[in-house]
Amino acid sequence: MTSPDTAPRPVHDETSGGRRVVARGLFAGTTPVANAALYAVVRHGSGDQTRSTLHLQRGARADMNTFFGRFPASYWQRWTTATSVTVSLQVHASAHFRAVLMASDIGSHHRIVDAVELTDPAVDGPQTISIDAPLNVFADGGAMWLSFEAIDGAARVDSVEWSVTAAGPRRPVSVAICTHNRVPQCAETVAALASDDQAMSAVDGVWVVDQGTDTVDRHPLFEQVRPTFGDKLHYIQQKNLGGAGGFSRGLLEAVRRNPQGDVILMDDDILCEPETVLRLGAFASMTESPAIVGAQMLFLHNPTYLLASAERVDLVTLRRGVAGDKFAQQNKDMLKKITDRRIDAQYNGWWTCLIPAEVVARIGMPLPVFFQWDDVEYGLRAARSGIPTVTLPGAGVWHADFYWKDVDGFAHYFATRNGLITAALEPGFRADAVIKELSRDIVRSVVSLQYGLAYTQLRALNDFLDGPAILDDGGATALAEINAERKRFAETVITPMTAVPASVPIRRAAPPPKPGWENAVLAKRVAAHARGRLIGGPVAVSFEDATWWHVGQFDHVFVTDASQHGCRERRYRRDLAREMTDRLVRLSMRFRREAPAVAEQYRSAMPELTSTGNWERLYGI
Repeated sequence: MTSPDTAPRPVHDETSGGRRVVARGLFAGTTPVANAALYAVVRHGSGDQTRSTLHLQRGARADMNTFFGRFPASYWQRWTTATSVTVSLQVHASAHFRAVLMASDIGSHHRIVDAVELTDPAVDGPQTISIDAPLNVFADGGAMWLSFEAIDGAARVDSVEWSVTAAGPRRPVSVAICTHNRVPQCAETVAALASDDQAMSAVDGVWVVDQGTDTVDRHPLFEQVRPTFGDKLHYIQQKNLGGAGGFSRGLLEAVRRNPQGDVILMDDDILCEPETVLRLGAFASMTESPAIVGAQMLFLHNPTYLLASAERVDLVTLRRGVAGDKFAQQNKDMLKKITDRRIDAQYNGWWTCLIPAEVVARIGMPLPVFFQWDDVEYGLRAARSGIPTVTLPGAGVWHADFYWKDVDGFAHYFATRNGLITAALEPGFRADAVIKELSRDIVRSVVSLQYGLAYTQLRALNDFLDGPAILDDGGATALAEINAERKRFAETVITPMTAVPASVPIRRAAPPPKPGWENAVLAKRVAAHARGRLIGGPVAVSFEDATWWHVGQFDHVFVTDASQHGCRERRYRRDLAREMTDRLVRLSMRFRREAPAVAEQYRSAMPELTSTGNWERLYGI
């Protein structure tokens, strides 16, 4: 059992051989949306939590075996040069108090690493507890956390810090935020960063790249917090080049300023946990070799739910966020269980993700694909050069739930086109398998009466085959054209729910096809649409019930939009069904002939497309 240290601890040194704070133990978030149980939980008795302090009444027990409270020991052992970690805390105890350092393993078995007992009340102020632990038994999984017990009297805990021996001087960290007409959200994200002095002390610069027509620099909150940053805050306005263009501008400017630094890309519309900036920067500074280090995404509307432990991609079906590991958590409540297994990622979303300058020097800038798949492509390209992506548990932000976004939008053009480009760049591009899956997906759109979505996918397929020249302007022309072209399809427009007549019946989902029968059912729906033999409508179908095999039975359907803002009115159109089917047949044949050669064109163009010179041309600088 370790003895308490009542002497003041030295200030953490950020030079080689000194101590580096790599995580703080916080007890609550910055807003009520951030459930305090994600930080610490009082398991027995009574207590209360503020962001920096835990108050426990006599007999109360609490622990930090939580999403933000755990130290991801397995990731530190696997990826960093740290061989041990020290956790320290200050305790104001009126009587007997116990602090225990707990650990888990790959099988989620819990054990005690060390414990400290305070038996004499401190009359002159807080007592400091410090516990050291080696990072040598967490290769496949496991974490560490603190638990507390106020045994014979009330106690207060604060100043919890996890630190390691620094491997060298502190690396400069910059934050690059891309925004487009999300003024209040962007201002709130910047304000969240400004609210945490300790997290921002490690930040060398904040770059806000504004591509909107409604600019954030005039928002009162942005103006209010701007002086907090002093000369650290850099505000840039430019034409809209999508997320890829906005993030790349911040990345370019930050790397120019600090060629040996790290850049954290951050969405404008997240609910930001500033501690995540500290944890990403500290972890990246200690990795054995340069690594992309990403934060996990919690759902904004369901704030205790995690999107995924780490993300993988299927380059045949063009699906992101697939479950590549049966032990990975997806759409799971973090208050119920947190996985202890180390899960390796292929890429990390750029809601909040750190990219070292060395990575940019080695593999170049992001592709000018406007948005969608830019983060996936960059992670896969880094991996081909031996640079891993690490999704770091306990580093997280809240982002709008993807479940609330409907696929039928202009964004699906970029998702399809850029997914094809990403697949083509990867060695072993399986063109025949890709077009088979994509064709099936487009047919599902047609039988679902989503002719605009089918057109969007077909336009993306056509533009991919036109080769790298489609990226010459960074995607601005494609954005304007696909938005204009989609207007001819009535079902692409969201209408109020009041547009649904009261007499329209609700039809719940039919059972899914039996295993192995999906293609046969799809063929049956295609035949029925070709002959016009559908069930007469109108009917109403909820978003969750709007599967292709169900909606495809009717000729007139009101389908709730994923956003729940309204609905889309879909009607059977034999002429459009035939038009989309004919286009699909022609483009599929062309894809099978030309895709391998087109893939070579994209690979050959990569050095130029991802060069700083190309981005400077797009920015006009």
